[in-house]
Amino acid sequence: MCHPSDFEHFMIISGIELRCFFLYYTAIYRPVHGLIFLFKWKPDDEPSGSIVQDSRLEKIFFAKQVINNACATQAILSILLNCNHSDMQLGTSLTQFKEFSHGLDASMRGLSLSNMEEVRLVHNSFSRQAMFEFDSCAAKKDDDVFHFVSYMPIDGRLYELDGLKDGPVDLGPVPKTADWLDVVRPVIERRIQKYSADEIHFSLMAVVSDKRMTYIKRLEELQRSLEDSDMETSDMSTEINELQLIIKEEDEKIHKFKVENIRRKHNYLPFIIELLKILAKEGQLVQLYEKAKLKSEDKAKKDTKRKEKQLKERTAK
Repeated sequence: MCHPSDFEHFMIISGIELRCFFLYYTAIYRPVHGLIFLFKWKPDDEPSGSIVQDSRLEKIFFAKQVINNACATQAILSILLNCNHSDMQLGTSLTQFKEFSHGLDASMRGLSLSNMEEVRLVHNSFSRQAMFEFDSCAAKKDDDVFHFVSYMPIDGRLYELDGLKDGPVDLGPVPKTADWLDVVRPVIERRIQKYSADEIHFSLMAVVSDKRMTYIKRLEELQRSLEDSDMETSDMSTEINELQLIIKEEDEKIHKFKVENIRRKHNYLPFIIELLKILAKEGQLVQLYEKAKLKSEDKAKKDTKRKEKQLKERTAK
């Protein structure tokens, strides 16, 4: 799945980041511009509300998903192209696309989005590299198919943005005095409750303002105040030092994230094949294989015993 910071790398957007999110710990990341929900898709999945078909479509950016395996990218873009927060700055490419697609229907928007070069570069950069090509085939009836949808408030109402639907799904009003996260929480909970009790394949992420930018703004404010007054208090000095430390930590996190991304996307298969060739040539491959096989079988036996013991303990209770 791509990350908003990767759109920033291609100068498409800035001021936004993606975080894992917990519905019951909402105060950690504020403001939350939208939520992205991952779940196991069902063919008979009915909308939780009414499909918008009136003049609101002129204000809501909604695009149909016209290509496979693009729901994660489209879920992020659905939030970015509907967000008007001052922390977020759309780049030239997305701004021009938003203006160009204003008069298009959902299908044409989806087609235009799939042909947008910058977005395609970001999306394709996350595809796994492989040495071998396999014939693609459609998902079978018993195969697990996962899907991403977005939730966000727009003009005082809560919407679900799902590229597989015919339009935005209106989930009802968000009271002026209420937090929209409190409104969306039961919607997501009801969706999860549709599945069996042992189903755990869910994930929730939040598109939030980049904390690093908030810290930098506050640091600049303090530094300006210091220049204007020419007096440095102990509290001000302490806060400046803390902010500098936090910004440094955030920079290190970003660097670590970029390194992890490079490693995750790198194709290690040629290296592995070459290593296997060398081991085979030196007569060590079979020996190492047998050793690894025994280790794997031993681990499987221990896991089986541990599960049997846990089952007995639960039964005894």
